[in-house]
Amino acid sequence: MIFDTHAHYDDEQFDEDRWAVLDGMTDAGVGTIVNVAASLDSCGSGYELVQGYPHMYQAIGIHPDEVGTLTEENYQELLAYYDQEKVIAVGEIGLDYYWDKAPRDVQHKWFVRQLNEARERELPVIIHSRDAAMDTIQTIKAHGRGLHGVMHAFSNSLEFAEEYIKMGYYLGIGGVVTFKNARKLKEIVASQPIERMLLETDAPYLSPEPFRGKRNTSANLIYVAEEIGKLKGMTAEEVIQITEENARRLFKLS
Repeated sequence: MIFDTHAHYDDEQFDEDRWAVLDGMTDAGVGTIVNVAASLDSCGSGYELVQGYPHMYQAIGIHPDEVGTLTEENYQELLAYYDQEKVIAVGEIGLDYYWDKAPRDVQHKWFVRQLNEARERELPVIIHSRDAAMDTIQTIKAHGRGLHGVMHAFSNSLEFAEEYIKMGYYLGIGGVVTFKNARKLKEIVASQPIERMLLETDAPYLSPEPFRGKRNTSANLIYVAEEIGKLKGMTAEEVIQITEENARRLFKLS
């Protein structure tokens, strides 16, 4: 079944119908979802959410846009979640120079701290990188080498894709691959091994065609699987099976 490796179901866009959406996932062919935190608040709300669904797990981490709120004191609140059973990854962490909501040195400091946390706890990482490609890969080479993880919503060049794959990372592929103007990403998907790709939504964001601009859910990943299949000469069912196996391997789920 479909394994959505990156969603935000505690987002306010799901406040009116969250339970109905999640209750319908099995019928939509979705077997597993990783709900991903971005802030201290979403660490708590996300963790509470996944307790109600056996097929949902939680990643705990602070997005680069939110690290300006971190202190040594409140960082301890985040650490407490890593001892919980359904927490399976550190994320969403990384660098974001597009919005630059936190100073870049602050982003780097907390990125490294959370990479070290993942290493200490032997957890995979979910990495966000926007307009910060070189700094991200240099930081990972210095502090994240030997870790396992996924480059969320991968959008860099083929050269970066090949480098990350050599380092043992997966590429997170979502709705953008279905866009007509996503030529670079389509070329990467076509040329790189399916064994290093994961399906993800970033729900409620980044809906695939034909729902671009609307709220995204894990049920839409069938369109992503179909597009990947076209690019690689595979069926959508084969894409779903292999990416599920990839995700279970990364997140250490039987």
